Amino acid sequence: MMMNNQRDWWKKAVVYQVYPKSFQDSNGDGIGDLNGITQKLAYIKSLGADVVWLNPIYQSPHVDNGYDIADYYQIDADLGSMADFDRLLTTAHQLGLKLILDLVVNHTSDQHRWFQEAKSSRDNPYHDYYIWQDAVSGQVPNNWGSSFGGSTWEYVPAVDQYYLHLFAKEQPDLNWRNPQVRQAVYDIMRFWLDKGIDGFRMDVINLISKVAGFPDGPIIQNKQYGDYYVGTANGPHVHEYLQEMNEQVLSHYSVMTVGETPHTGVQDAVPYVDARRHELDMVFHFDHMHLDYGKYGKFSTNRFKLTDLKRVLSEWQTTIAEHQGWNSLYWSNHDQARAVSRFGNDSVYRVASAKMLGTLLHMLQGTPYIYEGEEIGMTNVNYRDIQSYDDIETQDVFKRLTQIENLPVQKVMEMIHCKSRDNARTPMQWNRSTNAGFSIKQPWLKVNPNYTVVNVATAQADPQSIWYYYQRLIKLRHQYDIVTTGTYQLLDPDNPLVFAYTRTTATQQLLVVCSFATHISDWAIPVSLQSKKWQPLIDNYPIVADNETANLTLQPYEAKVFLRAL
Repeated sequence: MMMNNQRDWWKKAVVYQVYPKSFQDSNGDGIGDLNGITQKLAYIKSLGADVVWLNPIYQSPHVDNGYDIADYYQIDADLGSMADFDRLLTTAHQLGLKLILDLVVNHTSDQHRWFQEAKSSRDNPYHDYYIWQDAVSGQVPNNWGSSFGGSTWEYVPAVDQYYLHLFAKEQPDLNWRNPQVRQAVYDIMRFWLDKGIDGFRMDVINLISKVAGFPDGPIIQNKQYGDYYVGTANGPHVHEYLQEMNEQVLSHYSVMTVGETPHTGVQDAVPYVDARRHELDMVFHFDHMHLDYGKYGKFSTNRFKLTDLKRVLSEWQTTIAEHQGWNSLYWSNHDQARAVSRFGNDSVYRVASAKMLGTLLHMLQGTPYIYEGEEIGMTNVNYRDIQSYDDIETQDVFKRLTQIENLPVQKVMEMIHCKSRDNARTPMQWNRSTNAGFSIKQPWLKVNPNYTVVNVATAQADPQSIWYYYQRLIKLRHQYDIVTTGTYQLLDPDNPLVFAYTRTTATQQLLVVCSFATHISDWAIPVSLQSKKWQPLIDNYPIVADNETANLTLQPYEAKVFLRAL
């Protein structure tokens, strides 16, 4: 697809997400790096993607794998140098790829110069860059529990105050009420935009405005602390801040923005993405990610219900479109389980279900995000012991569930196998050689043992592989405007096995039918859609000539897309 200069170029684009530490190691230290990404840009281009999104590449102590930033203007030494980044950016643009970076400005690392100054004295000018509270009757300011265990408040004797950290204690939250903080953030953004990057993914951006008074949150089930979202999610000034950011920075560049917005329903999301409000282009919501939550929250081993998935995705499709907004489309990312393991079938029907999930997502309205390895059907990893896991969240959950909840270790390991963030962070599986071709040295995180079967080289040698199927899906999005502009309508909402919908313009209509069944099933085409005009557009099984206009016979995890003129 030829990219144009229109400000909404991202509407027809497909984004490929790269987790830098796990993509490709170029210098043999076991850690992926920028030069490794540069080496593989041609691979991403050949798949058909238009945009590459990099998780944080800035200087960091890596308490939270780069989401604790110590210097926004420096490249992390493990990943390379600024010269390496400049080469990466230049190469991407030469290939016709755009590049977006992670913007992490709800919090910094406690090693950031600002915080080092802030904790030294209440009189230090940087003290007000962060959120401080005095003790309340000798206790922490409220009952909020951090995402990685313990209280969200950490005491600093030198100033006799607590600072707020929604995540690890090494990740103090910035005080966005301070205009100097906001201007400092805008300066960081301009630095990278002036280098020529093409946009930002904004980490937990809806949490930057806290509710005054820091009210206690409801106690989270199976935890001793309160839910901090009550005083942080979609706070009182967040839209004011984002509009200021847009006016002062983003509006001066032709870029894309996507905000990560946990604890945000579709109605909450509308103000962020309504084009008339000039805030963000799209947001990552979590409604479909929460469908399999249960007694132990994210780490429950429940299976989602298809009727719930249809309801949630359909609500986002219709509501966002009604308000002149735009959807992000994703099954997985660096914080989530592998798509085919969570929503598909990663054993007998790994290939078929991975293709089906790709079809369902890429035919929706919005910008699709492909997480590295999704295009070859990479699966969750099943490490045998907790020591093999690196993720701070996973380690906290294991400790809490085994020591406080007294659950059997085997049970907790099953939960971690389902939901650990490390499922997504295992090294990219390039070929059958040692360490999956990721590195000549033992990687920072163990490779999934199934790399001898699931890898890029094997996929590219098979014309029927998931890889080539994804390539076809991307071509269809680029070729047919209806995939970008068509109106969405859900069909057969109560069917527990089939997700079917139409996309319609004044002159064309798409019919998308996706089976989630492990057996052959029949699906009745609605009477209003029964027609001999339908032409097969793509199918993850060999297309069989069929003149039947009233019913479709679907193979396990089959996906069918038809097109007709109106």
